[in-house]
Amino acid sequence: MPDTDPQGPPSTGALRVLLAGGGTAGHVNPLLATAAALCDPALGGNAGTKVLVLGTAEGLESQLVPEAGYKLALVPRVPLPRRPSGDLIRLPQRLSRAISAATEAIEKVDAQVVVGFGGYVSTPAYIAARRAGVPVVIHEQNARPGLANRLGAGWAAAVGLTFASTRLKASRGVTEVTGLPLRPAIAALAEVRVSAEGAASARVDGAMALGLDPLRPILLVTGGSLGAQHLNEVLSASLGELPESLQILHLTGRGKDAPVRAALKAAIESGQAPESMAGRYHVLDYLNTMEQAYACADGVVCRSGAGTVAELTALGLPALYVPLPVGNGEQRLNAADCVGAGGGRLVADAQLAPADIISFTELVADPERHRAMAACAASTGVRDGAARLAALVRAAADPRSDTLQSSEEDS
Repeated sequence: MPDTDPQGPPSTGALRVLLAGGGTAGHVNPLLATAAALCDPALGGNAGTKVLVLGTAEGLESQLVPEAGYKLALVPRVPLPRRPSGDLIRLPQRLSRAISAATEAIEKVDAQVVVGFGGYVSTPAYIAARRAGVPVVIHEQNARPGLANRLGAGWAAAVGLTFASTRLKASRGVTEVTGLPLRPAIAALAEVRVSAEGAASARVDGAMALGLDPLRPILLVTGGSLGAQHLNEVLSASLGELPESLQILHLTGRGKDAPVRAALKAAIESGQAPESMAGRYHVLDYLNTMEQAYACADGVVCRSGAGTVAELTALGLPALYVPLPVGNGEQRLNAADCVGAGGGRLVADAQLAPADIISFTELVADPERHRAMAACAASTGVRDGAARLAALVRAAADPRSDTLQSSEEDS
């Protein structure tokens, strides 16, 4: 049936696609959003598209993929050692088994294109696709690309990037800033917030659901599902100097709410914080409906994982980013484009102090400064990442695609 929606892109033929990725929700959610876009006629996809997901038995994909209604093919988990170890000696045999499993998955779905999202699963998928002559499309969500995606970019038909500053390029294909394929609830909120009326309505709904006043400024503080102990401690030390008009929604992380509640009570009883703070400071250890918090927040204090930065910029939310002080420094780089555009601030975890919190909350509570910073944040965000990446996948699967041919001629 032809696409009759004059507002949407024309629907295309059904594809056969292998999507490779997994491990954490941060990797699985963009994969699932892309799968949904490939099957959605409103986004140029086709409901008859066959999707098979390649993942491991240990990762979250083993739960989330079947729940989303897609079939999962398993591949052995093969870490790529960064230094000499026993894993390096065993790598060839392990990788060979994983490539065989990936090859079977390609043959099972008769894939026209393989789409990888990085991580352990993607390396064997890229190699198997190359041997089978199947085009590869890569999505890199972090500002600092991982080993698997750096390898696959050498022969990929297309590479999609979350951040413009990411140093990864398809050596023989097209490279495009697609943004991150957003979770459906966040993508829907981003579209609603395009209009002032939609944003205002979503703000009221979100605030009312969380027991907040939509007419007063709201600061969201979150360290992710596990929380951030240092963020919690610095917020508690800032209680006496927060703007009197400000409401705070503090998501402490599972099992980390008791010390924050105790600090709030002590600050009020000692006179360090006004009594009104008891009604303005809302503490939760975890929230399943983050879209409600985002809908009513005026600013966010948070880590700077790729998913967090992509969601906040898509929504045009100013943020004080405090990168996780571990790993290869990728969280600092993830926030660089937004911070450089004036849409956020960045403070190292070890240097975060009450003065940073207070300065940011004063900005959040100032309507004029807040509007300017929100516009800067939105200037680096992408609301339709799933649709953009799906378009790259369709182009790679079609050897007649003008998009990829013109890119190859230009490179």
